[in-house]
Amino acid sequence: MGIIAANIIAIYRRELQSYFSSPASYVIAGTFWLLAGLCLFFILLSPSSLISQVAARDQMGITTPPVDVAYEFLNVFLGAVGNIALFVLPMLSMGLYTEERKRGTLELLATSPITNWAVAVGKLLGVLTFFVAMILPLLIYEAIVLGASNPPIQPTTMLLGHGGLVLMAGAILSLGMFLSSITSSTGLAAMLTYALNFFLWVVDYIAQGVGGSLGDALSHLALLKNFTNFTQGIFDTSSIVLFLSYVVLGLFLTAQSIEAFRFQRS
Repeated sequence: MGIIAANIIAIYRRELQSYFSSPASYVIAGTFWLLAGLCLFFILLSPSSLISQVAARDQMGITTPPVDVAYEFLNVFLGAVGNIALFVLPMLSMGLYTEERKRGTLELLATSPITNWAVAVGKLLGVLTFFVAMILPLLIYEAIVLGASNPPIQPTTMLLGHGGLVLMAGAILSLGMFLSSITSSTGLAAMLTYALNFFLWVVDYIAQGVGGSLGDALSHLALLKNFTNFTQGIFDTSSIVLFLSYVVLGLFLTAQSIEAFRFQRS
């Protein structure tokens, strides 16, 4: 067990170092921060912003139902960040294995004593850590906006919202890692992940059209619907199970893909 953990940590460090030393990673992070900043601007300062809507209510003397501005802001902002993540995450996962193919190191990984599971887990933890580092500056945005809120935002709401974002990112990155393992083209890996994200985004609308028990089952697969539970401060175990199931599925399929690659080379 200790050897497996050491192998995972070694792959994790290697992968994390490759992200922090890659100019492309900083371009992706900069794009993420720019889009998040624009969303923050529109949420707070546009003519139809949350602040404008609350001010209009006050001018018209509408006091019921009361609006928890801090809660509504966090809900809307994290929802917007979740949508941006659907766009950004495939760019992070697309090179997890395709770059190994291009460098000729995939065969070394496939035939090394390190198990395919350990490699996949180490890679996933590395890219997920980089995404968490991308999220950290957003906490500054939120601290500035929510610092003077009255009543203050509940810490559990903050924790659930950001925890849900990390869980959703882990699910997308894990599935994207599998798609990266079956092709040598980073562009194709990104396109396949975008297509999968789009399906898991619209599946809730498909479920509404289907209805019945099948519709309920399809609806449960939706990424953003389950993520919204967290942004609303709802601790939903079924959403946690879904995201973790996607993570495990991505890891399993990746390990099987690399095992097939190893068999082809043997």
